[in-house]
Amino acid sequence: MKISTKGRYALRLMLDLAQHDAGGYIPLRDISRRQGISAKYLEQIVVQLSKAGFVKATRGAQGGYQLAKTPAEYTVGDILRITEGSLAPVACLEHEPIECARASECITLEFWRGLYQAINRYVDGTTLEELVERGNVPDYSI
Repeated sequence: MKISTKGRYALRLMLDLAQHDAGGYIPLRDISRRQGISAKYLEQIVVQLSKAGFVKATRGAQGGYQLAKTPAEYTVGDILRITEGSLAPVACLEHEPIECARASECITLEFWRGLYQAINRYVDGTTLEELVERGNVPDYSI
């Protein structure tokens, strides 16, 4: 499985909103500048995040974006599934029940199921808040 640029940038955008939350809306151009991502590309991503109810938007001079919930209420899995869709490592696991005609005789199915469960446990067990905290390690160097 490979996470697309859109998925990685969506996570960076959400992290930026969490890190710079001062109670107001954050202009997309500020996020673009800090993250080194084109504002046009971020616009495409923020539309998806907004439709999913992950961010709130306002227009005008003081316009911008902010998280709709606290960083602790978002998991990495939630964010990635908006841009990536299913995180299943093989197509046969994307639907339940499994629609593959070979499922009953597939000797690799349990392996793929285990991998999928491990992926979901990891991405769903990591919150935006935890990532922000990991990134806010104090620098004690002199």
